[in-house]
Amino acid sequence: MAKRFTSPISYRLREIPVKQIKVWKDAQARKLDREGIAELARSIKNEGLQNPPMVQKESKNSYLLMSGQRRLAALKKLGAKKIPALLLSQGTKYDLDDAKAASVVENLHRNKMNTKDMTAACVFLTESVGKNKAAQSLGISSQTLKKYLGFAAVPNQLKQYVPKTLSRDDVTRLYQTIPNISKAIKVAEKIIPLEHKLRKQYLYHLTKSPKSSHPKLLKKSKAGLLQQKIVLELNKSNARKLHSLAMKNEMEVKDLAEKILSGYLKKK
Repeated sequence: MAKRFTSPISYRLREIPVKQIKVWKDAQARKLDREGIAELARSIKNEGLQNPPMVQKESKNSYLLMSGQRRLAALKKLGAKKIPALLLSQGTKYDLDDAKAASVVENLHRNKMNTKDMTAACVFLTESVGKNKAAQSLGISSQTLKKYLGFAAVPNQLKQYVPKTLSRDDVTRLYQTIPNISKAIKVAEKIIPLEHKLRKQYLYHLTKSPKSSHPKLLKKSKAGLLQQKIVLELNKSNARKLHSLAMKNEMEVKDLAEKILSGYLKKK
């Protein structure tokens, strides 16, 4: 089971070669500004490193950076070959998903982020650890997460379908339901040939049951299109009779009307 970020952790301080410390490829929640890194490097040079970066062991000569990407960049700028780091113990180290999330969240909460940066963080975490854990890690509700995961968060691989073959709403809804890009693209290719109304039904049922097979979703979507809303106008006499029958059978007028109509059609 994945460890929560609030769990107690233990670590030990040790010297680690800089070249052995790996930064998550796209875990940066915001870009590192050069001026800020230069200022931090001066501070470390004058006052020393007050708070060492945190790492966890990946393999014999490889460590994953859990927090302190700016400090690591500043130490590199100072030409450090080895740096002091807090090495997480084997018993409290993060699992793979939490490691990715922790790396993002540490940068996220360091400074207030703009909407674009927050969107990038939401997208990365959703792809890495799923929507529920992403929202929990960022300290936001599921609804807020969905707002950030709008069209702006849709990857270019899906945006390329807009507007020629799919609408903005189509790809946004698809990506919010299936954040895995390769899987989302496969679904996109399957729904492109569908007529507009059928595609809307398909995406609706996909959000309700994202793990359902394509044939099953298509069957539900076609059935959904067959359901029509019909308005019947009755004269006062028939309306009173229908109401009276509904009361006698302890039914809603709408339900009784549907039952009568269905029974009539079955005889035809």
